[in-house]
Amino acid sequence: MTTVPAKDDQEDIEATGGSGIADDPSEISLDPGAVLADSGVEELLATLDAELVGLAPVKTRIREIAALLLVEKLRAQVGLSAGPPSLHMSFTGNPGTGKTTIAMRMAEILHRLGYVRKGHVVAVTRDDLVGQYIGHTAPKTREVLKKAMGGVLFIDEAYYLYRPENERDYGQESIEILLQVMENQRDDLVVILAGYHDRMDRFFESNPGIRSRIAHHIDFPDYTLDELLAIARLMLDQMHYRLSVEAEAALVEYIELRRSQPSFANARSIRNALDRARLRQANRLVARRGQELTREELMTIEAQDIRASRVFGEEVQEPEAAVDDSAVRPS
Repeated sequence: MTTVPAKDDQEDIEATGGSGIADDPSEISLDPGAVLADSGVEELLATLDAELVGLAPVKTRIREIAALLLVEKLRAQVGLSAGPPSLHMSFTGNPGTGKTTIAMRMAEILHRLGYVRKGHVVAVTRDDLVGQYIGHTAPKTREVLKKAMGGVLFIDEAYYLYRPENERDYGQESIEILLQVMENQRDDLVVILAGYHDRMDRFFESNPGIRSRIAHHIDFPDYTLDELLAIARLMLDQMHYRLSVEAEAALVEYIELRRSQPSFANARSIRNALDRARLRQANRLVARRGQELTREELMTIEAQDIRASRVFGEEVQEPEAAVDDSAVRPS
């Protein structure tokens, strides 16, 4: 279980009495642009565009949800509230497509607009919710829910909660508790269920109560080749590395090959590939004992650091001071 705290914007909440709504009616602004700017949501959306490569349909849906929340807030300020909106969501897509990152940004948006008290994210899987024996599941599930209150509960691979083939499985007990909280405390907790698209569809078919409580379904597409290359450049830049011209060409070939292999995980696989390329680069540089290295050499990933991957299906002779081969296997 992972808990990601909200960024420190407590002063913003306190200044509006904890709800994001001004106490003095004369201070009420019905200008959406002003509210977006004052709340910091516009900045968050701009950061989302800058930080995340691709995902255009996902970003569009996030903006639509933010617009809905903003208008609901403005309506409430002039007595037009329709009650708290249902905000539970389903994120579907392959691994490494940004679902957890978007969940964290969504929590920040909800917090800044006053829809959740804290804005933190508690990320869990089945093991965090379901016990191994009678009487163990309910306390585990309730403890997770307690930690998530006031923020977002992100359940990855949520379909593993339901295992109908096992009559002694306790996942259904956890689902029933989740259903109650999703309905009765939806003004204090947002639940995001995530996983593969086809498996989530089957999960919802088997659990119509869950489906009926999900207001927003967002599908995360796989990254294109160009997007994966842009992600690689961004990751390397953040770590103060660069690719030589030959290394970039090799990385393009690597991505094309890796995408066709099992267990490809989009941006996650790219990060793993770069981590292993860094290991090979370090191994190559350390082998040059007695030589002064330049700053450029310390920064540059060369083609041989990429092509040493077994994804290319060829044997590559490593320098004598080799890193343990188990540490440089392809992702």
